Amino acid sequence: MKAYLQKNIIKLIDKIYFPIFRRYIPLQTFRYGLCGGANMVLDMLIYFFIFHYALWKQDLDLGFVTISPQIAAFLLTFPITFITGLWLAKNISFQNSPLRDTTQTIRYLMVTIGNIGIKYLGIKTLVYLLIYPSIANAIMTVVTVIFSYIMQKYFTFKGSN
Repeated sequence: MKAYLQKNIIKLIDKIYFPIFRRYIPLQTFRYGLCGGANMVLDMLIYFFIFHYALWKQDLDLGFVTISPQIAAFLLTFPITFITGLWLAKNISFQNSPLRDTTQTIRYLMVTIGNIGIKYLGIKTLVYLLIYPSIANAIMTVVTVIFSYIMQKYFTFKGSN
């Protein structure tokens, strides 16, 4: 199943790697952009539905701690997009990385923890500044995508061509 899915995702992405893109964007960067973009859209959709329809824009009271709805939606969305992002990066964008899977996963987790800190502080700050939570999440997603690309290319999957 994994090989079938991987092969078909690569085939689809490579099919839309038109000559205009080839001139300016290396194939690996193009694949990363599409995979990251798809994962970002998935993140935004899941966040929106959790924030609006699972949490109903209400605080999440766990008994020992109460979490604001915008942060609770982020925490509930995170495990899904972590797994899909790692899979796409390892199997589509950086499939030729010479690093062991364990090393890649640990490094991916480290970058992700950095992203969590950046995103958490960013969402809290933007919501404090009266920016709507879904918009704050979208803004911080763009910031963390840029950070992620740099870190994935030069740290997590270092040596991948």
